[in-house]
Amino acid sequence: QVQLAESGGGLVQAGGSLTLSCAASGTIFAFNDMGWYRRAPGKQRELVAAITSGGKIDYADSVKGRFTISRNNNKNTVWLQMNSLRPADTGVYYCNAEHIEYELGPLNSVWGQGTQVTVSS
Repeated sequence: QVQLAESGGGLVQAGGSLTLSCAASGTIFAFNDMGWYRRAPGKQRELVAAITSGGKIDYADSVKGRFTISRNNNKNTVWLQMNSLRPADTGVYYCNAEHIEYELGPLNSVWGQGTQVTVSS
C-alpha cells in the first residue's frame, strides 16, 4: 500500500519560513495529482496548493506569492516552501496524492498523517 511521509512542520515567528516535504513509498505505477491541504483551528480543511501530472499548479488565494509547491522528476516527492508566514497560516498540513499502483489499475487517493505548522505573532 502506498504511504505518504510528511516532515518539516514546526513553530516559527511571523515573517519566517518553513519547507514541508512529502515522500511517497510503496508500489506506484503513476501519479496524477499531488497537493497540500491544511486545517486551521476552527475552520474547514482547505486546499493550499496542488500540482497535476502535467505540471499545472493551483494555489489558494491567501498563499499566492508566498508559497511554492514543487515535485521531483519521478513525482514521488512534493515540497511546499512557505515564506512570509502569518499567524493565519497556522494549522495541520496534509499531503495528498492521487495515483494508480499498477497499469490500468484504479485511481487511488492517499493522505499523509499531517504535520503541525504554528506561526506566532
